[in-house]
This record gives sequence, C-alpha cells and structure tokens, in this order.
Amino acid sequence: MSHKKKTETIKNNNPFRNKEEFDEQQEELTEETVEEEPVEEQTEENVSQDNELQKKLDVLNSQYVRLAADFDNYRKRQEQERENLLKYGAEETLKKLLTVLDNFDRGEKAVETLDDCQKVKESFSLVCNQMRETLSKIGLEEIDAEGKEFNPAMHEAVMQTPSEEYPENTVINVLQKGYKIGDKVLRAALVNVATKG
Repeated sequence: MSHKKKTETIKNNNPFRNKEEFDEQQEELTEETVEEEPVEEQTEENVSQDNELQKKLDVLNSQYVRLAADFDNYRKRQEQERENLLKYGAEETLKKLLTVLDNFDRGEKAVETLDDCQKVKESFSLVCNQMRETLSKIGLEEIDAEGKEFNPAMHEAVMQTPSEEYPENTVINVLQKGYKIGDKVLRAALVNVATKG
C-alpha cells in the first residue's frame, strides 16, 4: 500500500485519539517507505543473478542432452557389437577347426583303401591329438579329476563306491571328461567318488 493511501486510510478511520499518535504513525510509514527503496536495487541484482543462473542452467541442460545422446549412441553400438559377437563369435574357432576337419576327410579317404589296422589306429590317434591341441589353443581345458578331492563346482558324482584304498570324497575314476574355458566350467566331469569302506 502506498504512503498516500495509508495516510488516507488513517484519516478516514481515525483510530488515533490525538494528533501526536497520528504523527508517530506517519513517521513509521515514512520509514517503511525509505526501507522499501533498497529492495528495488536488490531486485536488479536478483535479476542479474537470475540471468546468470539461467545461462548456467542452459549450458548444463545442453551438456545433459549431448551426454544423453552420446550414451544412447554408445548403447546402440554395444548392442550391435553384441549381436555381431553372437552371430560371428564362432568364426575364429571354426577357422581353427577346419584343418582338423580336413584331416578327418583325408583319413576317411585313406581308410577306404587301407587294410593295415595299425595305420588306421595311427591316423586316428594323430587326428585326435590335433583336435585336442586345436581346442587347447582356443582355450579349452580338461578338468583334472581322477585322484583329486571331489569338487561339486567341477565334478558331478554319478557313483559312490566304498573304498579302503582312497580317502573319503576322492574321485576314484572319471566316467566322462569335464571341460572348462578359463574359470568357466563348460561341462562338469562325471565321476565315481570314494566313500568310507
């Protein structure tokens, strides 16, 4: 409310008993008006601060939009790479196995004309060893089980045999070999485990 309106309201309502009270009230109103003036200067400061904050907000917002777009592109690239890996990931492995396959083909043709069983055994053994070496180069490892303590993470007990010869929970023999690649078990070894005799 402006000073003039306040004064008019005071005169109309006349809540004061004498002129002194009225003058005191008028002085207070004048002081209030004087105190209000710096608020206008402060408002100009606030406007400039608001402008600065708005600029900072705009910069941050554009950075966020750019970052979100970059992340979206990264996610799409990763998805595409994952699809390609699933689709073509076996390519290198298969290339390494092609030489083994070639040797199987050669061996098959050679066996047709061979009468010597020993030669067949040698050829078969040669190809088997080549296959093992190739798979080993790819990263395939046979799980060592026989004579070892039973490990449920790598062995699957399909038989238990009471034994005095082996300590309890020792793998007596392997019924089917197990394989791993690095720390990942591809197939657990099927084993026979010793129990107390």
